[in-house]
Amino acid sequence: MKREKLKKIAKDWVQSLIFAGVVALFIRTFFIQVYKIPTGSMIPTLKIGDHVFVNKVVYKLRPPKRGEVIVFIYPKNTRKTFVKRLIGLPKERVKIEDGKIYINGKVIKDIPQIAQRYYYAEGPYGEKEVKIPPHCYYVLGDNTINSNDSRFWGFVPEKYLVGKAIFIWWPPWRWGVIK
Repeated sequence: MKREKLKKIAKDWVQSLIFAGVVALFIRTFFIQVYKIPTGSMIPTLKIGDHVFVNKVVYKLRPPKRGEVIVFIYPKNTRKTFVKRLIGLPKERVKIEDGKIYINGKVIKDIPQIAQRYYYAEGPYGEKEVKIPPHCYYVLGDNTINSNDSRFWGFVPEKYLVGKAIFIWWPPWRWGVIK
């Protein structure tokens, strides 16, 4: 009798673990994924070693918005993912001048996370005004003096968007919504 009870308990545990694993895999595949920040390109918003939750559904429901911190597949090496701030939308003209970002000739003032930073105009896509192709985005790191971003390699195709970085969950003293 005791042996049968132990078998039932073990079977219940195994079934519960399998179910939990399937649910976790489903959520990770389609809804939320965790990323670790490996570089300082997004300082001060994200620091080296931060772990963030990324909403993978949001861009299936609505288009990305300027100022959001996004995760995407790096166009020059599709085995890598990058985290940057979305600056320019499809078909817009982007220009960096005197540390400011201009979209279609107007300086960005209404998004504090962009307006309060100094952006360096370097690289083939940063030293002159560029037009963003349809279905593509222009991204910059918040720490532009130390960021490999659209200024150097161009645009992020829409199909390479992974999701929106929404929350820092590790380390605990950095918990918070990403702005």
